[in-house]
Amino acid sequence: MKAVKIVLGIIIGLSLIFFATGLIVKETTYSVKVEIDKPIEEVFTKFQNVELLKQWIPEVKSVDIIEEKPGKVGSTYKVVVENQGQEVAMTEKVLAFVENEKVTFQFDAEQMFKTDDYNFTSEGGKTVISQDSKVTAKSYMLGCTFPWFKGHFKKMSQEYLDRFKAIAEK
Repeated sequence: MKAVKIVLGIIIGLSLIFFATGLIVKETTYSVKVEIDKPIEEVFTKFQNVELLKQWIPEVKSVDIIEEKPGKVGSTYKVVVENQGQEVAMTEKVLAFVENEKVTFQFDAEQMFKTDDYNFTSEGGKTVISQDSKVTAKSYMLGCTFPWFKGHFKKMSQEYLDRFKAIAEK
């Protein structure tokens, strides 16, 4: 009987921690970066290429224009990705665009909002891309899980940038 109480106490304690996470942590943020041995103008041009995007983010199946605005800021796109064998459509909006300096995207998916802020800097003929991301869940239950997956989100983003680096340096 004592063992049952201990196990039950541990389960209740872990449950409280899990559910408190959703109340305390409203968004999950992380940063990654990569250095590319190419000039910033070339890197920025390749970064905007949708066909190359499908190579460095292989889950992307299509990108269709919903509305494209002059200067890109405010433009929206429908992005279809494959997630665990299922196609998921999301809306991508360009929040900021400064040629050879910065691009900020906001993704509105079924269960979450994600903002990716890419900053491009030139360092001695090389380009450094810094990505700052913010993920916010649309539901409380999912909000309880996102902080626990921060490492996974960061690892995926770093893998994408590393793939982009390999493509950009070709």
